[in-house]
Amino acid sequence: MRTPLIAGNWKMHLNLTEAAELAAAVARVAEACPDREVMIAPPFTSLARVREVCGERLILAGQNVCWEEKGAFTGEIAPPMLRELGCRMVIIGHSERRHVFGEDDQMINRRLRGAMAHGLVPILCIGETLEERDAGRTMEVLERQVRQGLDQVGLEDPARLVIAYEPVWAIGTGKTATTAQAQEAHEFVRGLLADTGEKNIAEGTRILYGGSVNAANVDDIMAQADVDGALVGGASLSAETFERIIRFA
Repeated sequence: MRTPLIAGNWKMHLNLTEAAELAAAVARVAEACPDREVMIAPPFTSLARVREVCGERLILAGQNVCWEEKGAFTGEIAPPMLRELGCRMVIIGHSERRHVFGEDDQMINRRLRGAMAHGLVPILCIGETLEERDAGRTMEVLERQVRQGLDQVGLEDPARLVIAYEPVWAIGTGKTATTAQAQEAHEFVRGLLADTGEKNIAEGTRILYGGSVNAANVDDIMAQADVDGALVGGASLSAETFERIIRFA
């Protein structure tokens, strides 16, 4: 059994007071739902404050990470820094990092390997643009992102990696992949993992869906055989809405 993971990506939102209040509310829900895991990724500036109210079950994550332990990397954050702040996970390769800030598969691979080397569990984000889907290139794009993202990574324990399929055209647009589209992509990615590692790696690795997940569609999305959770953006900024998503049927 793959334990469901509901992850909230707060992006560049909330001040310290707002972040602590939301984290405390989410922590109470996480404590009440022991059969699933809950993760939040606040802005770096809020991590220390949020850590104080996370409790035992709510997982804290960074929104990105550098591949180096220290050095002249202005604007970056090192894996040991995230660990010191209480982070257990980190989001890597989000579409905004790829398409707004120009991070390519090679850089994302370096970030992923740097995170894993310091005991952080990376959430590797993959997904196609609308143009790529319309051109029939979805699986080609996903295969490239998975294979290059996991290059030189020895997959020995499925608990050390999470993958998030986020079709770029569905992020923040209100559009959501159909359940059939989500399942097809997740099943394909699981097959890729079987090619790159042991069978138990493919069967044990959690693959999340992201892209306009909300209270109205989460039950149908989570009912798909190869969907193991959700990476939630805007809907994770409301305690009430995020609670409903965490408590998916």
